[in-house]
Amino acid sequence: MMVFRRIVELLLVCLTGWLLWTTPSYSLDYTKRDLAEVDFSHQDLRGSTFNKANLRNSNFSYANLEGVSLFGANMDSANLEGANLRNAVLDQARLTHANLRNAILEGAFATNTKFEGALIEGADFTDVLLTPYVQEMLCEVASGTNPVTGRNTRDTLLCP
Repeated sequence: MMVFRRIVELLLVCLTGWLLWTTPSYSLDYTKRDLAEVDFSHQDLRGSTFNKANLRNSNFSYANLEGVSLFGANMDSANLEGANLRNAVLDQARLTHANLRNAILEGAFATNTKFEGALIEGADFTDVLLTPYVQEMLCEVASGTNPVTGRNTRDTLLCP
């Protein structure tokens, strides 16, 4: 009886793993939507599109935003604490006064992105494409170490 029970348990584990592995993740298109103050925290939004969306005061804390496009999005005062923004497109986005504490922006494209007043303690900017002016501005306030990657914010911004 115990052997049969163990075989059934193993089959269920294998089946569950197979279902999780084969289940596709669907990206969503939020282009030009008014999503001010919406709570997206802890969600898996990989590959979604938020181009030119109003995301003012929205909550993306600890969300998986890997590969998202936020081109021209208004993210003024948005909460992105602990968010995964690896390889995201942030070009022309407005991240003024945004909370980017402990966010991972590794490989993001962020030219012409506005970061004035953003909180970047512990953020990881490894290989992020920034204009020299923005890089210098961020270096003035950079501090902390990202708890996931273990990288120092100033080092990832290549601060002097």
